[in-house]
This record gives sequence, structure tokens and C-alpha cells, in this order.
Amino acid sequence: MSWTNWANAELASLRRADRLRSLVAFDGSSTAAVVAGRPVISFATNDYLGLSNHPQVRAAACTAIEQFGVGAASSRLITGTRSLHLGLESAIADWKQGAKALVFPTGFAANLGVLTTLGTEDCTIFSDALNHASIIDGCRLARSRVEVYRHADCEHLAALLAQYAGRKIVVTDAVFSMDGDAAPLQRIAESCAEHHALLVLDEAHSVFESPVPAIDGLELLRVGTLSKTLGSLGGWASGPASLIDLLINRARAFIYTTGLSCADTAAALAALRLLRSPEGDRLRARLRQNIDLISLHHPSPIVPFILGTDRAALAAAESMLSAGIYVPAIRPPTVPDGTARLRVTLSAAHTDEMISRLQAALDRVSDAS
Repeated sequence: MSWTNWANAELASLRRADRLRSLVAFDGSSTAAVVAGRPVISFATNDYLGLSNHPQVRAAACTAIEQFGVGAASSRLITGTRSLHLGLESAIADWKQGAKALVFPTGFAANLGVLTTLGTEDCTIFSDALNHASIIDGCRLARSRVEVYRHADCEHLAALLAQYAGRKIVVTDAVFSMDGDAAPLQRIAESCAEHHALLVLDEAHSVFESPVPAIDGLELLRVGTLSKTLGSLGGWASGPASLIDLLINRARAFIYTTGLSCADTAAALAALRLLRSPEGDRLRARLRQNIDLISLHHPSPIVPFILGTDRAALAAAESMLSAGIYVPAIRPPTVPDGTARLRVTLSAAHTDEMISRLQAALDRVSDAS
């Protein structure tokens, strides 16, 4: 069979399973855009605070282009480091109370870099069953043994940790990207300290600060993204200086790629300054209000509406789109079989009118299901 015929057969299989995906142009802001010629309100964005279109963030990106040009033009260890990168890394370290920080081109690359560097042959990695794909791939590429513990099951994690000697890493999302639930950080941190495991905490979706408990003996490396709460692009790791220096010297996902663009770096730094200002407090309060209107006390802006079959999720997404609401269906393998869903994500940029339209569209989907 030719490669073309093989690919066509694979695509036909995806189509029969209602799992074929395609790219859709989304032109506009993160909350209001035009999709296939139709104006829509988007509840699919990761721009949780609306900072991707903030005037100060946009201006910072433009100024950086005028001063430094568009791209870094080299890897960071050659000529790809600008004072902007160092300034952003210093600001992230201060924000996350780490001794040092390192910026990667994407959040995906940050997890690959951390796990493949620290996950050597004499180490065991313990990973939550619902961790992000970047963590899963980082575990696969690492040279360590990998044990997957049941989602947020601290007893299972503790039992696995007790079975192994040697160096250990526990890696978990702080907020899980498809369900929007939060990891039980207190108990995970306690188990890490007890079993001398490094906790690698991915805070990509942690728009609301959830400080890790101060536990004697806990070693912590925090990982995150610049592309969600901060509305820019890139990833980061922050923690002990020795671990960050080791990443600089051994993380292939950092060493062998061009540095983060100057515009993205400056935009992220401007967004971080806003996040830590009174305006950032107001934006988080607005986001919290929007979340509570859809799901009271839900811990994150990610609110899933599980419909079960792929076909049901696709029909619900089409119903939402007909009402001018853009919420794509999320289907396996992104989520487990039988849990296809609408994944509603909320932003501080959503207005009261937008939230009301979302509520009405969700009610119609609920009535039809």
C-alpha cells in the first residue's frame, strides 16, 4: 500500500469514528471573532484574563520589534539571548519564588526539557493519569521508569512511591486541562517530602494562585506557560538554581531551538507586570465572577459539559455555533472514550451579555440531550 493510500485509509477511519479534525480560521479577539464567515462569541480561549489584546501588552510587543527585530535568530546559548529574556526570567523567578527561571519557546517544550533532563536511568517518574500530553510525551522520552497513578489518587501515589528506591519525580498538572479540576497539592507535597521525591508542578492553567504548601524537605520545580494567563507565547521553569543551570546545559528542547521571539518575550513581561498589579487583581475577580455564573465555586475557568459519545458532542457544538457561540467538541484521544464533551473556557474579557448568551445556549443543549 502506498503512503497516500495508507493516509487516506487512516483519515477514513477517523471520519467513520466522528474524530476527524480540521483547521478553522478564527479571526478576531479571543472572545469575539469570525468563524467561517459567521460572527461568534468564543468560549474556547485559554486567554483567561484577556491580556492577549491588552493595549500595554500589544504596545510592548511592538516596541520590542522596533528595538530588537522580529526573531531571536539563534539558539539561546549562541546569540539568541536578549536582555528581554533575562528580564523575563528574573521576573518569573520572583513571581514563583524560585531562585532562578528559564524560558522555553513553548510550554510543551518546557515539559519535554524538564522531564528528559531530570528523568535519567536511575530515576522513577510518577505521573497523574490525566496529565497533559506534553507531560506524557516528556515521560515517554525520558530514560526513567514511569509509573502512572490514578487521577488525583494520593493513596495510590503514596503506595507507588513506597515501592521504589533511588531518585524520584512526581509530576502533575496543578489544574487539569480537560476537566478543570485542581490537584490535591497538600497531600501530594507531603508524599513527595516523605519519599524524597522532586515535585514537578505544571501550572499552565493556574490563573488563580494556589501556593504550594511550605513543607520541610519538599523540593519543587514549577513549570508553566506564557500563552494562557499571560496571553503571549512560550513556556518556563522555575526553581532551585542548580536545576535551572542543569536545564540550560542539558535540556535539548532548550538548547537546540531558536530563542523565544522578542515580541513574545516583551509581551509576556508586560502581561506579568499587569497580572501582579491591582488591575490583575480586578481581572481575576471578574473571571471568578464569570466562572461562578456558569459553575459556582468551580476551581478554574475550564468547565466541562460531558455528553458521552463523539456524535453527541459534535451535535452540541453545532447547536452552540448556530446560536453564535463557539465551543468546539472535545473528543478522544484528547479525553477518555465515552467522555466526549463541550469544554467551556471563561475569560475576564467576557461581558455579562456574552455570559447570558452562553447560559441560554447551554440550556438548549441540555434540553436536547
